[in-house]
Amino acid sequence: MLNKIIEQKNKIFISILIISCFGLIRAFENSLFYDPFLEYFESDFNNIKLPEVDSLKLFLNLLFRFVLNTALSLILIYILFKDKGILIFSSVLFAFFSVILFVMFFIIIEYFPEKSWLLFYVRRFIIQPIFVILFIPAFYYQLQNLKK
Repeated sequence: MLNKIIEQKNKIFISILIISCFGLIRAFENSLFYDPFLEYFESDFNNIKLPEVDSLKLFLNLLFRFVLNTALSLILIYILFKDKGILIFSSVLFAFFSVILFVMFFIIIEYFPEKSWLLFYVRRFIIQPIFVILFIPAFYYQLQNLKK
């Protein structure tokens, strides 16, 4: 077991570094990104109106954050699995989900402002690396089943 850990030390080190980068993005989100919803969702958001937003600035900042998280996620997936097929499939999934999430986000803001709870969850998928948390166990499970 210890020999296996020593053999995988680079993989472990890079994985820890990437996870730390996720933490840094989260830790400095207030200063790095324009997102009036950070404060909004920290309050009792069910009882207050949505904040005024600069839609273009918000979109660009959400997109930038999503791209950062996606890039780190794809690097982590590649480091863990060393499989270009999984990397390409992950990239397609990230692109597909990004379109769906961003469209949903702005539809909710524009047409359903009273559904702040729905906006909360859609935004969460955009700004947090949730997909990588879902993809890694799924790919691992798939690879284990292929070995059987």
